[in-house]
Amino acid sequence: MRLEGSCHCGKIRFAVESAHPYPFNLCYCSICRKTAGGGGFAINLGADFSSLDVQGQSNIRIYSANIQDEQSGKVEKSPAQRSFCAHCGSALWVWDPRWPDLVHPFASAIDTELPMPPERTHLMLASRPSWVTVNNGPEDKLFDGYPDESIAEWHARQGV
Repeated sequence: MRLEGSCHCGKIRFAVESAHPYPFNLCYCSICRKTAGGGGFAINLGADFSSLDVQGQSNIRIYSANIQDEQSGKVEKSPAQRSFCAHCGSALWVWDPRWPDLVHPFASAIDTELPMPPERTHLMLASRPSWVTVNNGPEDKLFDGYPDESIAEWHARQGV
């Protein structure tokens, strides 16, 4: 499915091909929540990085979070690159060189009508602040960390 998206001010427009367009994956980690999730979570989609076509590239800035190892306490820069608009601050997508064929647009930046997921996955709930209510449905899956199932595997299991 071709997804078209933009930032709020319109200085950046993009299109990308997605075999996995269902907005089912709600991430409550502090990075997603603080950079793209005003409601306490962000919704990440899966798409083919090689198909990403961007207009307004000069308006994009990149943020790579510092992540602290829970056991050693060592802080390292995440290789994941979160793209956002330099003018309006809209979160656009995440790309990680560890998985170079994938890009994860934020559903909030997508202008194309997205399909309704039959269930949702709520992940990184251990990072959820107390003010955030998890509005999960009867079929939804909940995880304190990352689930074993990938975005592609979820779509395959759902037959979508």
